[in-house]
Amino acid sequence: MDETTPPPRTNIPEYSVTDLSGAIKRTLEGTFGRIRVRGEITELKVYGSGHTYLSLKDEGGKLRAVIWKSAASRLGLKPENGVEVIATGKISAYGDRSEYQLVIDRLEYAGAGALLARIEMLRKRLAEEGLFEAALKKPIPMLPSVVGVITSASGAVLHDIMTTIARRFPRKILLWPVPVQGEGAADRIAAAIAGMDGLPAPGIPRPDVLIVARGGGSLEDLMAFNEEVVLRAAAACRLPLISAVGHETDTTLIDFVSDRRAPTPTAAAEMAVPARTELLADLAQKSARLIGALDRSTQGSRRRLESASAKLPDLPGILGTARMRLDDRSARIALALPNLIAARAGALVRVERHIPDPRALIAARNSALSLASLRLLGGLRTGVQRHRDAANRIAPRLTPATIQQRLRDNRTRLDVLAARLDGASYERVLARGFALVRDPAGNAVTSAAYVKPGARLKLVFADGEVGVTADGRQGKLAL
Repeated sequence: MDETTPPPRTNIPEYSVTDLSGAIKRTLEGTFGRIRVRGEITELKVYGSGHTYLSLKDEGGKLRAVIWKSAASRLGLKPENGVEVIATGKISAYGDRSEYQLVIDRLEYAGAGALLARIEMLRKRLAEEGLFEAALKKPIPMLPSVVGVITSASGAVLHDIMTTIARRFPRKILLWPVPVQGEGAADRIAAAIAGMDGLPAPGIPRPDVLIVARGGGSLEDLMAFNEEVVLRAAAACRLPLISAVGHETDTTLIDFVSDRRAPTPTAAAEMAVPARTELLADLAQKSARLIGALDRSTQGSRRRLESASAKLPDLPGILGTARMRLDDRSARIALALPNLIAARAGALVRVERHIPDPRALIAARNSALSLASLRLLGGLRTGVQRHRDAANRIAPRLTPATIQQRLRDNRTRLDVLAARLDGASYERVLARGFALVRDPAGNAVTSAAYVKPGARLKLVFADGEVGVTADGRQGKLAL
């Protein structure tokens, strides 16, 4: 075909990509307008810009969605993966990528089933963290000075709490008003719990116990008390906390975290303060019991004292007898001392009569000493003369030749004795081929009967020792 030949004619319309994308965008947005879509949130991601991207899915498909930053504060709930919701918004197409998405400006839970599933999932997660442990529960004070209340400023809940406390035992009530449902209620309640826990402030006392309460309502109305931010604030609160949310059959997750759970706000006020009339009656009863116990104890002590006093002896009589005995002893002592002195003086005189005259005794001793001295001098002169005469007789015989001959004779006898001693020595016996057997203690072994099989022995030879072991065969030794 020639290049100049025109293309065949057709009645199919021709679009550019931009035109077709624009037509699809106008068709989608014009046809659907504002719609509600039910599905499970998945692929949730929040960007730093504040925009949130997610997908809604069911068993048959998936729809991309976006929440602009400007609409995030008006959503109605916080989006979470795995939660089934009903999203309200409009369909918008993105022509540059030929994609369409749902622009969401409102979210709500898809019925009670979705709410309960979300609550159960959060309950299990917090239970695994240990936020519901009984060991974390704080005791409620018996008589608080200040009762903190977190609830709505309008409504019957606050009135019920105030009238109950005023009726039972008037106490100071510190109110922190908060919205109890709707957008932002959970954050406000959590901030109120933390604020109460952070008191005192100038002019504001710190509560001794805290009540978080609201009246009954649907599951959606009570959802603020199932939010994680409220539960963690309640768990972190250092004040004893009583939860009273809904009616008696209503249960929220804050009931698991709080220290006490009250079925109604009125019951919470009754838990917070005791009844004054009951306290007075109890006090009167205990006072009566205490007075009776003291009276019985006093009567018993009096009876024991009377019984003991009856058994005591006659103290005045005992004292008089003792006084008489003392007087008698005093009189006897007055007579005994002179008699004792006289007896001792007589004994001294008798001893004195038997003592000889010291001068005569000294003269006799001197005479005996002189006689002994004369005898000793005579004996010494006789002995000296006798020894001198003996020395004169021996001196002519002690010549040098005589002394030398005597020394040679003594040396000869010493050599003979040394030879005989050397011949009897055991070393000479060992030198002739014999051996000395010793045990480990060094004692000589003289009989084979004393040697046990396996015993360690030493054989002593003339030139050294050898260790051996007995082999047990008739006392023979094995080297």
